[in-house]
Amino acid sequence: MTPINSLQGEGKLTRPTSPGKQGKGLTKTSARQRARRSLRRHWTLYALMLVPLTHLLVFKYIPMANGVIAFKDYNVIQGIWGSPWVGLRHFQAFLANPTFWELVQNTFLLSFYAVLAAFPIPIILALALNEIRQGLFKRTVQMVTYAPYFISTVVVVSMIIMILSPKVGLTSHVFGFFGVDAVDLLADPSYFRHIYVWSDIWQTAGYSAVIYLASLAGVDQSLYEAARVDGASRLQKIWHVDLPSIMPTAVIVLILAVGNIMAIGFEKAFLLQNPLNLSASEIIATYVYKTGLLNADFSQATAVGLLNSAVNLCLLVFVNVIAKRVTGSGVWS
Repeated sequence: MTPINSLQGEGKLTRPTSPGKQGKGLTKTSARQRARRSLRRHWTLYALMLVPLTHLLVFKYIPMANGVIAFKDYNVIQGIWGSPWVGLRHFQAFLANPTFWELVQNTFLLSFYAVLAAFPIPIILALALNEIRQGLFKRTVQMVTYAPYFISTVVVVSMIIMILSPKVGLTSHVFGFFGVDAVDLLADPSYFRHIYVWSDIWQTAGYSAVIYLASLAGVDQSLYEAARVDGASRLQKIWHVDLPSIMPTAVIVLILAVGNIMAIGFEKAFLLQNPLNLSASEIIATYVYKTGLLNADFSQATAVGLLNSAVNLCLLVFVNVIAKRVTGSGVWS
């Protein structure tokens, strides 16, 4: 009989491969085959995706490398990579700025007010539209509430200024009708946040409601039939069927809104800004614009923007974790 050792030495006897390794190898091979098969079958869809992915890469991800300006004393002549390294000096200068806390407070209060007021209104609008059975009236309401979204921010601000003008605006005529002196609302810092938030709700509520209407369209009709058999009223049906159905969508929208709470839009705040309401309208976005473009301090502006983005990222992760524990839904696992 031939010894086992000699057979192993000659290569005639091999040690069997473990089932786990074979499974992994087969899984990798089958995954590659499925990827190739999908690429051959759906190459037109992949080619269609190539344009937006290239746009994201060129205009979103590659420019992130220029964030190194925040850690350098940027000089246009020396360039981004040739400018001297200064570390955290620009961050420390911003934190030591006397206006730092005012900027953070204005940005947070305006954003928090916008999220708090704007989050429930599209849900209420979508639930109300979902209960309307008359097609013409429903389409009319949808069009009227959806149309303001397509008006540019510049036009919206111009409308606000004309309406709230203390001399020729609509509010001045209303106050004059009741014998009350007109108030310059845009010059009073205490009214700035209300004007900003509620005009924004008027412009975006109809568009935001479309997301919830799409979720309501996918609700299983058997749930409505069961609620009808049980004798549920309209309010009970909304509370026990509609709201639980759109809750995952609402949670994701809320997480994204809170994650951007420190990244409120620049255009509208800047256009509504004037020297009289500056104490309430000066936010981080307008400060970055004035510092970076008007004062040409690009390093300082980049540092402020980078710090703001880091805060938004922390808020997004924190709110996502809380939402996953409370509701089971989140942006990612």
